[in-house]
Amino acid sequence: MDNDDLKKNLTSGNQWMRLLYMVLFFFLLEIAGVVMLAVVVLQFLFAIITGGANDNLRRLGDQIASYVYQTLQFLVYNTEEKPFPFSEWPQSEAEDLSGFESAQEVNTEVVSGTEVEASGEVIELGSDTEAEEKSKADGEPSDETGAEDAGKPEERGGDKP
Repeated sequence: MDNDDLKKNLTSGNQWMRLLYMVLFFFLLEIAGVVMLAVVVLQFLFAIITGGANDNLRRLGDQIASYVYQTLQFLVYNTEEKPFPFSEWPQSEAEDLSGFESAQEVNTEVVSGTEVEASGEVIELGSDTEAEEKSKADGEPSDETGAEDAGKPEERGGDKP
């Protein structure tokens, strides 16, 4: 690069105008960071109080994240397109954010080692052997054939005469 090119670049009004835009967007980026922090805190408080995330805050957080991305792309010279307020405010790519999972508690309670109660319905887990042991403890007659030995390979087939 020779001195003429350097002189031309230093006196170019476009480069100095871009510097002004970059300073402006740097300050807007700082404001967006503060707003994003507020969204994060509000979303956490909302989730603690109601047990679920707020879709409006999710959408706003998604839009702010897109804005931050667009601003950073402009600041590092990856694009010449100026972000908001010189272009449209970014929209959420996913209009319906209800598909995202949130940190909601599941209303499931473990009753014993073999039962799980989910929304009023009892689901028995485990093998038939555990169910038979439970029925024996309750005093109910049980079928003692097959279930206890079903998992033992030597007694299923013809290994023994």
